[in-house]
Amino acid sequence: MAEYSREDIINLIDEEDIEFIRLQFTDIAGNLKNMAMTVDQIGRILDGRCKFDCAAVDGFRGMGYEELFLIPDLDTFVIFPWRPQNGKVARFICDVVKPDGTPFDGDSRYILKRAISQAKEMGYQLDVAVKNEFFLFDLGENGEPTNHTSEKGGYFDIGPIDGGENARRDMVLFLADMGIEVESSYHSEGAAQHVLDLKHVNALKMADDIMTTRLVVRTAARRHGVHATFMPKPKENVQGSGAHYTYSLCNKYGRNIFTDKGDKLGVSEEGYQFMAGILNHIASMSLVNNPIVNSYKRLIPGYLAPVSVCWSSTNRSPLIRLTSIGGDGARVVLRSPDGASNPYLVIAACLCAGLDGIKQTLKPPACMDEIAAEAEVPEKLPRTLHEAVSQFKKDVFLQEALGGHISNHLIQTKDREWNEYCKQVTEWEKERYLGTV
Repeated sequence: MAEYSREDIINLIDEEDIEFIRLQFTDIAGNLKNMAMTVDQIGRILDGRCKFDCAAVDGFRGMGYEELFLIPDLDTFVIFPWRPQNGKVARFICDVVKPDGTPFDGDSRYILKRAISQAKEMGYQLDVAVKNEFFLFDLGENGEPTNHTSEKGGYFDIGPIDGGENARRDMVLFLADMGIEVESSYHSEGAAQHVLDLKHVNALKMADDIMTTRLVVRTAARRHGVHATFMPKPKENVQGSGAHYTYSLCNKYGRNIFTDKGDKLGVSEEGYQFMAGILNHIASMSLVNNPIVNSYKRLIPGYLAPVSVCWSSTNRSPLIRLTSIGGDGARVVLRSPDGASNPYLVIAACLCAGLDGIKQTLKPPACMDEIAAEAEVPEKLPRTLHEAVSQFKKDVFLQEALGGHISNHLIQTKDREWNEYCKQVTEWEKERYLGTV
């Protein structure tokens, strides 16, 4: 990530013929929002004097004031590579503050920065890599999204069988121009399903990069006449799409503290404890990792998605895979989150839970490789959004980690979402029961 000063930004705007600046921020649900301004307003932008109507954003309204302010993170300044080269468009990712200049408790980026500060106080920095899965589907006659495709590609296929090859290439090139390194991209197992593996960086940059990646993927897809979706389970009888997070903690010297070559798996006590902390809170973290009704259509047996609270060092299908293969040292790979989640909250929750595991010197449960049968694993992940809300309500630690504002919003909105879903009568119910009951 570049390190920019105010003067650097002003010079870049002049040198690159930039005409518009987008001020981006993320709402509690993980939706990217933005406000566009001309470069004539760069003084106000850099001074943090740009405000927006908080009543217009779900989770930001009803706080006793009408407006919130956007403070640009200068190091997130990039030019959109797909926009015109004359009169270019650039962006900042912004922090959200209250009128008095203090952080807004509903800003998930602030929640992650607070968790990062707690890790720093303990002498740690969290590095994160992510495997993003998504589908590229056909557009309807009127340009509306569908879940249809004529593509037949599978794992690691190439064009013309891989119908998304050209779109994926543009995604990788756009991301490279924006300072985001994609280690690999390829066709996944399902028809029209694709993967972008983002290289590990520090936790805040990774959350920013995930939000940018979602924007780039959708933008590049539209340019190729298809629709990109990170919906966890867009079709029945296919494997869903996840977002696999890979974590490692470094000390102030940059050494991965999860690594211990003397251990049979190459993992240190801190690595086991960090994983144990995540497993200790994972059921209640499902509301953050898997925040919509559709998330739980993915987390079912038979489709390689995790369903039990367990871990392995050799099997790639459990909830957590503990690995020390390769040159990066030991890492904890969490496979339950999906693309509907807010990455700032996912990483913040995992970091706080992992640090709690280190503080309490928690021990993880037995490795599933040593368990005779899956049936012997006692705890399962929540099967529905309703169960996830119930688990979250019980976890005072996690609610404190995310703050009262965001926690209360998640509980209220997800309770409401579940109730709305329960009112629906699906096609499956009609086909199964209408003629027989």
